Amino acid sequence: MPMNILAERPARTANSAAMIVLFTDFGGDGPYVGQIETVLARDAPGTRVIGLLNDAPAYDAKRSAYLLASLIDVFPSEAVFLCIVDPEVGGERAALVVKADERLFVGPDNGLFEILLRRATRRAAWTISWRPTTLSQSFHGRDLFAPVAALIAGGEEIPGTPIDVGSIRRPEWPDDLDEIVYIDHYGNAMTGRRAATIPATVVVEAGHERMTRATTFSEVERGTPFWYENSNGLVEIAVNQGRASDQLGLVTGDAITINS
Repeated sequence: MPMNILAERPARTANSAAMIVLFTDFGGDGPYVGQIETVLARDAPGTRVIGLLNDAPAYDAKRSAYLLASLIDVFPSEAVFLCIVDPEVGGERAALVVKADERLFVGPDNGLFEILLRRATRRAAWTISWRPTTLSQSFHGRDLFAPVAALIAGGEEIPGTPIDVGSIRRPEWPDDLDEIVYIDHYGNAMTGRRAATIPATVVVEAGHERMTRATTFSEVERGTPFWYENSNGLVEIAVNQGRASDQLGLVTGDAITINS
């Protein structure tokens, strides 16, 4: 682990209203999440750290962007999101802080923040100019992004340069993504399509199965595939008391078809 890379800064008191929310593709195994949590405990003592998701689609900023945007509304405006899906770590991509309405997000410039920015009414962005004394070329999440998130959660100014938000946008990406973006613990398949954008009467096709909508699992027979609006507002494909991913052969990135 690097030395205390913020040692030159005065000690901060905890901001009791703040929280830092982790969204990464690091997975549940290995040392990566634990090392980031250690840096946050050191540099933002007393600040709540919420592990929102650590198995975002690996190396996949685009599909992660649709997933991330669906998960943020439950959090208070003072939350700082530390978001790391960063296959180009150590390369040419910039390091960013973005503001979407009142929430702040720290992470790489690779499209990860495109969809939440698109759905916001107020937007701002900064490139992170601060660098630690020790910076691993392969772990900016620990050495760069986590300390910056701690700074912001502690009430300090964003250590960066304001930029034109348009310079980091991905206008070619669709508003909704008709693909599987996440498979949960139960084998349910979340898509990047918001359920509110399609009629309840449509048939969704995935894995060579045509499915109608149900409100919840108990509306269909055990073992029956269906689609529904999940708790985050996305079209999700499920099987009552079964695993849709196994039964339908679904994986992240598979396309869905919406038929009227």
